[in-house]
Amino acid sequence: MDDHSLTLDVSLLGREYRVVCRESEREELLQAVQFLDRRMREIRDAGKVAGSERIAVMAALNIAHELLRARSGAPATGGFDSSAIQRRISSMQTAIDRAMAEQEKLF
Repeated sequence: MDDHSLTLDVSLLGREYRVVCRESEREELLQAVQFLDRRMREIRDAGKVAGSERIAVMAALNIAHELLRARSGAPATGGFDSSAIQRRISSMQTAIDRAMAEQEKLF
C-alpha cells in the first residue's frame, strides 16, 4: 500500500496551519484538528484565557489530564477510549510541532 505524505491546510481557532502527514493518517489528523479546535473554542468562549497560544496550552493540558485519568482507571469525562486519545494526542502533537516550525520560519 502506498502511504505517501501529503500536505493539508487546517484551521485552529481561526488560524491557518499547513501540516504534513501520511495518507493513512489523514482522517485521524482531521479528527484531531476538529477535536482540538472545538476544545480551544470552548476555552476561549469561557473567557478565562486570552491569546491563542495560551488557549492551545490549556487545551493540551485538559486533554492530557483526561488521558492520564483514563490510564489510571478513573472515570474520564466524555467516555473516551485511551488508545483513541493517544492516537489523537500523537496526531495533534505532530501537527502542532510542524505548524509551529512553519510559523517560526515567518519571524
